[in-house]
Amino acid sequence: APAPPEAVVSTQSTGSTFKFPDNFTLYPQFMFHLRRSPFLQVFNNSPDETAYYRHKLMKEDVSNSMIMIQPYLYSYSFDGPAEAVLLDSCSIKPDRILLMDAYFQIVIYHGDTIKKWMDKGYHESPEHENFRQLLAQPVEDAQEILAARFPMPRYVDCVHGDSQSRFLFAKVNPSQTH
Repeated sequence: APAPPEAVVSTQSTGSTFKFPDNFTLYPQFMFHLRRSPFLQVFNNSPDETAYYRHKLMKEDVSNSMIMIQPYLYSYSFDGPAEAVLLDSCSIKPDRILLMDAYFQIVIYHGDTIKKWMDKGYHESPEHENFRQLLAQPVEDAQEILAARFPMPRYVDCVHGDSQSRFLFAKVNPSQTH
């Protein structure tokens, strides 16, 4: 008989030996976000909102349902094209622009350094064309998502220190203080 697949291995005396199989490595963070989602957390939601969110979860396909539970977070920088990053507070960096797709919300967050460059007007000067393109890329990507999704998500464009950045901070895993 073939050997069974490697299961969770643990030695009772130490927690450091606990190991998930490779196909379950993202399971803990998925459960973290599911428990914080409006599908299970009904605090601060009316019964109508709760029913609406649960109805949308059940009617959408798997891909959109996964976005509802664990949003996608993309990072934009001068280092290269946009890349998917962990939905974690360690992904919030001052020289990055973040785009979070939470299905019901699309959030563009500008880090502290990006905010300071915008305040100085670098994006308006012709010699900083690459900075202007960096600012435009997440907006274009967000517009594509907004055009394709029904119902249209709430669109939030915020900067570091802005009250609207709470939409991002409420979704990320607080592994470190921000």
